[in-house]
Amino acid sequence: MIKVGIIGSTGYAGGELVRILSSHPNAEIKTVTSQSYIGKNYNEVYENYRHIKNLVCKQEDIEKMSQICDVIFLALPHGEASKKINSSVLQKTKIIDLGADYRLQNIDVYESWYTKHYSPDILKEAVYGLCEINREKIKTRRIIANPGCYTTCSILSLYPLVKEKMIELDSIVIDAKSGATGAGRSLSLSNHFCELNESVKAYKIASHRHTPEIEEQLSAAAGEDIVLSFTPHLIPMNRGILATCYAKLNDKYEYDDIKKVYEKYYADEYFIRLTKEGIFPETKWVKSSNFCDIGFALDKRTNRIIVVGAIDNLYKGAAGQAVQNMNIMFGMDEKTGLDYIPIFPV
Repeated sequence: MIKVGIIGSTGYAGGELVRILSSHPNAEIKTVTSQSYIGKNYNEVYENYRHIKNLVCKQEDIEKMSQICDVIFLALPHGEASKKINSSVLQKTKIIDLGADYRLQNIDVYESWYTKHYSPDILKEAVYGLCEINREKIKTRRIIANPGCYTTCSILSLYPLVKEKMIELDSIVIDAKSGATGAGRSLSLSNHFCELNESVKAYKIASHRHTPEIEEQLSAAAGEDIVLSFTPHLIPMNRGILATCYAKLNDKYEYDDIKKVYEKYYADEYFIRLTKEGIFPETKWVKSSNFCDIGFALDKRTNRIIVVGAIDNLYKGAAGQAVQNMNIMFGMDEKTGLDYIPIFPV
């Protein structure tokens, strides 16, 4: 059994990790931490665990955890993980960070969008944990930077087109929508029911922190620098990401030409599902699952392609992908503990 620790277990992503790993046949949760609920039983924080899981929220001590855990998941605000992870910890355990601290390899870019980085010596060891793209690298690393939710959906949606250079790389526009859990569990005025309900809003226009993450990964795929436009929106639902991506095609393509390219990269990827022509992903089709659904259409009038991707932001966009990364790191079938049908229609 893989011995697991979870730091930040009572946030939305941390709670989803506890839920997934509680049913994982090859994992045992050894310890969970919480800053707000130290000493409380986990089923007092989340009553849905009553009579199911007997865990106590402990004060975080990553050095002690590294001595008893084979892998530690960090579900913390950005800027916290880099203060905690060091070479001593990595000598004893593996790390999967759900925050942004190790996603960007360019430390100057990270610090211009986030905050000071406290362990730049560790940064070069981290691999970006987008499983379908970096699988081979993930197998050999001690620290994984679990991708963001917007980024997972956007990068997977565009990756084949960028890799095969079928689009004009300076023409990419991503319009994405997220459910309210993407903003985390902490209270703020913008997350109140009356502020969210019956409304849709764009936010952090031209300034969202996932922008450089998407650019860095797509630039690596293209072999040249990409600068794109990314606009996120908050919509009145609990969970889900829908990314609508636009780009100018660099030649005259037919639907089947594009389909063959997506199948080249994703036909054997269990967690990526390509929709049929004329059918486009919906968030309810992937709810509470590790699937990423992708569909596209060609606008021949403008010679643009429109790609639509959908994921569950807490699952494939956070905890589910983190467990998928764990499975890869420990040589297990990637589907282990994740092979669940989405819960549509409710």
